[in-house]
Amino acid sequence: MQETTNQYPVGFYFSIAFDDLEQCFFQEVSGLSNEMNVEEVVSGGENRFKYRIPTVSTSKNLVLKRGMFPKTSSLLKWCEDTLEGGWSALIQTKTVKIHLLNEGGTVMMKWIFHGAYPVKYAVSDLKSQENELLIETLELAYTYFQIETL
Repeated sequence: MQETTNQYPVGFYFSIAFDDLEQCFFQEVSGLSNEMNVEEVVSGGENRFKYRIPTVSTSKNLVLKRGMFPKTSSLLKWCEDTLEGGWSALIQTKTVKIHLLNEGGTVMMKWIFHGAYPVKYAVSDLKSQENELLIETLELAYTYFQIETL
């Protein structure tokens, strides 16, 4: 009998790439979603139901978490320039690619986020009673994303 490999992907083996920034490693990615909004319309004389008409699709922000990265990081510099630039500086958008990898490190699936830019940067609470890694959270807005399966 021939042994088969597990064809179901696991959610812990992934990589993230930004356009022209250094390679970045994160421990958690969330916000991979897209949903269609609907508008409910009541039709005159028909009281049994409402028509649900599709409107526009919306996405949540992409949220990336990891242990605190060094101050010299080009990713952190991009965040600082965007978040502290105010209205005087042009926002530099990036293409962000999230690769889901198989057990051999080969890309199985890709999410490509176009026109991404940071909208929030946060650091976990500092607590003298706990011995935990300091976690940075980076939240990105984007124009749209596409999914590629390989």
